[in-house]
Amino acid sequence: MSGTRVGLGWDVHRLARGRPLVLVGVRLDADLGPVAHSDGDVLAHAVIDALLGAAGLDDIGTLFPDDDPRWRGAAGIDLLVRAVSRLAEAGWRPLQVDAVVIADRPKLAPHRAAIRGALALALGLSVDAVNVKGKRTEGLGGLADGAGIGCREIAQIEPLPAAEA
Repeated sequence: MSGTRVGLGWDVHRLARGRPLVLVGVRLDADLGPVAHSDGDVLAHAVIDALLGAAGLDDIGTLFPDDDPRWRGAAGIDLLVRAVSRLAEAGWRPLQVDAVVIADRPKLAPHRAAIRGALALALGLSVDAVNVKGKRTEGLGGLADGAGIGCREIAQIEPLPAAEA
């Protein structure tokens, strides 16, 4: 293996009252949270798919199927750590990630530093190699008016150095 690869990830969940909203282990103060088999962490899930896709591996649904009771309520951050291990087994490591979380509320800005730090730690990267932005729907589309939350993510990976492979 040589050179870097790029992968694209996407996740979306409907929001409902009484559910926590957690992004890579950071709990946000929100009235609504994602409805999902696991914790519905759209950021972690999108990063997982981007990393796995870049390496040409199976997607998140194949690794952690939603019909498997082992993954019921699973924390996205834990799934991400497992996916990074799977990436290493295949001879790859994360190099850089850039994500856009799409939700009308809550605002991501007050949590951005904590989210970037948690994501960088899970990926084994420096914070400057991780970017997370929040964008609102401006009242348009299926995620509008608090109906849902989504994330689009791009990741770059590189082969593990020979000593680590």
